[in-house]
Amino acid sequence: PARLALTGTPVENRLSELWALLDWTTPGLLGSAESFRANYAAPIERHGNRYRSEHLATLTKPFMLRRRKTDPAVEVDLPPRIQHDVIVPLGDEQLTMYEALVRESLFRINGSEGATRVGMVFKLLTGLKQIANHPGQYLHEQNGPLAGRSGKLEAAVELVGAAVDGDERVLVFSQYVEMCHLLRRRFEDVGIATEVLHGGLSAVARDRLVARFQAGEIPVLVISLKAGGTGLNLTAATQVVHFDRWWNPAVEDQATDRAFRIG
Repeated sequence: PARLALTGTPVENRLSELWALLDWTTPGLLGSAESFRANYAAPIERHGNRYRSEHLATLTKPFMLRRRKTDPAVEVDLPPRIQHDVIVPLGDEQLTMYEALVRESLFRINGSEGATRVGMVFKLLTGLKQIANHPGQYLHEQNGPLAGRSGKLEAAVELVGAAVDGDERVLVFSQYVEMCHLLRRRFEDVGIATEVLHGGLSAVARDRLVARFQAGEIPVLVISLKAGGTGLNLTAATQVVHFDRWWNPAVEDQATDRAFRIG
């Protein structure tokens, strides 16, 4: 007789996600997928139509219950969330590799077209992100030297080290499993006990790792963004570090909320 849908992110990428939820819980409320795209999604997403946005909010409000972290009753349970963006320059090796990859890739991109060109651009952006993380990641050097080759990695060591010295526990997210293991190596080089949570772990191993972190046995947990960005309670952490940035900020917010949680 009734249907309920529970989600922390009713809209992550596009409004059609909201339509899919409400078409299941309240069939017919928002019309067909085609009419919803024409009447709401296109005007709001492409043109920022405020009237259509307000009309959609009014239409869906009776069917949606939302609890926000800014609600007065919730604010009592949660301290304020403070965010810092740490800007770090490239090291000499990183800068050399970065410029070389740009020159080589642009030469190839300029001679291509269509889907091949798009794929090359995406590959370039991915390579630049990996170089900015650490040259060893881009070169797949799992056992190569780490210290002094990446300004970002050294900044992370300083940031995490200071937190651990202050008896805080830290989550460090990277979208790359390979980088997660490099982070662990570098942290352990300077005496910071660290474990890695990634998608290759069994459910039992993952739960055991979470329990150890929550119990204070591990001060730093390095997590693969897609494997640990949802579905985990890691409220023992007081600091969260995003070592590299995902394309969609909603995914990063979900990962941060492993620690910054109601209740």
